[in-house]
Amino acid sequence: MEYVILAVVIAVVAVGAIAGLVVSGRRRQQLPPKSQAPVITAPKTTPQEPQVGEEAAPPTEEPRRTVEEVPLPETAEAAEVVEAVEIEAPAEAAAAPEVEVPEPTAGRLVRLRSRLSRSQNSLGKGLLSLLSREHLDEDTWEEIEETLLTADVGVTPTQELVERLRTRVKVLGTRTPDELRALLREELVELVGKDADRTVRSTKHEEGPAVVLVVGVNGVGKTTTTGKLARVLVADGRKVVLGAADTFRAAAADQLQTWGERVGARTVRGPEGGDPASIAFDAVKEGIAEGADTVLIDTAGRLHTKTGLMDELGKVKRVVEKHGPVDEVLLVLDATTGQNGLIQARVFAEVVDITGIVLTKLDGTAKGGIVVAVQRELGVPVKLIGLGEGADDLAPFEPGAFVDALIGD
Repeated sequence: MEYVILAVVIAVVAVGAIAGLVVSGRRRQQLPPKSQAPVITAPKTTPQEPQVGEEAAPPTEEPRRTVEEVPLPETAEAAEVVEAVEIEAPAEAAAAPEVEVPEPTAGRLVRLRSRLSRSQNSLGKGLLSLLSREHLDEDTWEEIEETLLTADVGVTPTQELVERLRTRVKVLGTRTPDELRALLREELVELVGKDADRTVRSTKHEEGPAVVLVVGVNGVGKTTTTGKLARVLVADGRKVVLGAADTFRAAAADQLQTWGERVGARTVRGPEGGDPASIAFDAVKEGIAEGADTVLIDTAGRLHTKTGLMDELGKVKRVVEKHGPVDEVLLVLDATTGQNGLIQARVFAEVVDITGIVLTKLDGTAKGGIVVAVQRELGVPVKLIGLGEGADDLAPFEPGAFVDALIGD
């Protein structure tokens, strides 16, 4: 029995010893080694965080420059700095464009006669060549008639001219080049119309400034012609106000205003798509207030097939007449359109009383005879012709100078 008790005691002691060894081993594994303690270092680019308590280090003072120690520039250098600042200041608003002085209109067509070279070769020189033939038989006279028709002189004027030429050549007998040139010149001047009044009525009267309406279809150069006409009037000593009543075409008012600024003429304009009659009314009102000689009103380029738009043109004229009479209604026609231009002329003449014609792009066509045809169609004279794209290429029409340009030297 004693042995059994002794064995139990020994077993209990052994188990306790083994358990103590296991617990001691586990504690040793959980404790970190002394060499693995973390090391905290401050970033090289940032200062160390401030410490508190006993670990706080005394603050260090860095050298600082005071206001008194900052060197100031010398007087001369300071002046240069001020000057530099003035140069870099924002630029002022753009100055108004310089007002141009247009060249005189007297004799302008003579100076521009070379622009009619195409019409000269087809009409003038063509007729002289045919009339210089030794025998003027029926075939030759048919060629003369065809030359006139090709130049858009028109059927009736052509027949009249051929008949007069046949009679005068028969009476003349011998035909030297000089005699033929003089004969042809005289007959063409008569055909063009030497006695018509081609003056643009632009002088101020008792009711106020002269009012000129400029009408025409799209694409004939109407707004440009209005601007060039302003230059013609300014060159002749007139004070001009422009009315931008073409509110249907984008930038038409800007274009007209640019023309006006170049010669010192004020432009009255309104919002795009606004009432053209209202703008025309205000333009005349402004012309009266400024004591202007002439008010030029640029109307919209209406297609002659659009009845509503043509009615609008009639409204513009009626509204303007509340201030006083409309002195001129100038119809702008493109000389290159030929007989189609005559159709346009007829429709416009039914809406407003056309008083004069402006033929543009006459330098780009051989159909110089359109001058005769359109005058016969409307019964009103051609007063101005456009002979180029330059600002001063709009010339008062002079029948003698025009015919001289067609015949050549």
